[in-house]
Amino acid sequence: EDDFQFILCEGCRKELPNLKLLSCLHTFCLDCLSKNKPFGQCPLCQMSILQASGIPNMDNLLFTNLQARLEIYKKIIGGVDLFCDNCKKAGEFWCSDCKEFLCTRCFEAHQRYLKMESHKAMRVIDIRAGSFKDFLKGTGKTSNLSCSNPTHKSQIVSIYCKKCKRALCCICALLDSHHAPFCDIHSETQRRQEELGALSQELKQKRSGFEATYAGLKDEAARLERAQREMREVIHQRVEQLVGLIRQEEEELLGLVEAGQEQGRRELSRELERVEGVLRRMEAGERLVEKMNLYATEQEVMDMQPFIKDSLEKLLQLPVAGDRAQPGDLTECRARLQAL
Repeated sequence: EDDFQFILCEGCRKELPNLKLLSCLHTFCLDCLSKNKPFGQCPLCQMSILQASGIPNMDNLLFTNLQARLEIYKKIIGGVDLFCDNCKKAGEFWCSDCKEFLCTRCFEAHQRYLKMESHKAMRVIDIRAGSFKDFLKGTGKTSNLSCSNPTHKSQIVSIYCKKCKRALCCICALLDSHHAPFCDIHSETQRRQEELGALSQELKQKRSGFEATYAGLKDEAARLERAQREMREVIHQRVEQLVGLIRQEEEELLGLVEAGQEQGRRELSRELERVEGVLRRMEAGERLVEKMNLYATEQEVMDMQPFIKDSLEKLLQLPVAGDRAQPGDLTECRARLQAL
């Protein structure tokens, strides 16, 4: 169960069918997005959601489909009675292509009539003896893609047109001369997976720069706090030696220190939040690419890869260190203190 916690909503940590993938590559359900304050931002890293409605258009198909397959697996190992979807007898087999339970007799007919379709049917007893990962391997990562042309819904997609950047069936490729050049759909999905993998590697390298910046900002924030404490101690030690006539000067000096340091603290706080948000987005991107590589079907790769690629490329364009003014030093305060 720990290996598949990533398919839960990152807000309520529940298995829900309405998962949305944000541009920052975090995943939340509709309820969490609707309840989030401020509305229209990622609840985790506060990145703005591009859609005016505050709800992303991209469904996380990978996580949703993995949840559906997990439900089937739970049903099989749960000890409940399983019945054949054809004749309602005891279900002994599960076909991942038909998504049906089969009794022994229907399984034999299934194998006879669909032997050319390469349907994979697994024994229920074998599924119960294995893990969820074994079940996912048994059902396979590949799936048949259907043609987007409504008149060709029964045709299996096997060609990818590089010109219009979409998958085609053989009928579309033959009848429409504008589609060219072509490549095999499996080659295109493999290329997209490799493209995501390369972006993920580049993201890891850039992440180290952000981590160094984050550590530097934390050290600078600590130094700023130390400097403030030290200056306050010096001011109090000197002022306590003087008489009541200089109490007003003490208050002015303290106010000067607070004003100068508050500006620096606010700037550092904003930069820390920005870098922390970017790090969370990078972590989400690496995790999503890893899970896509491990569990995504071809349909999921075709639907989700352009969106994920665009988000990763935008993430890679972010500067490691943002522009910010250096916090003011305490020169003026020290000079007035020396004069006093």
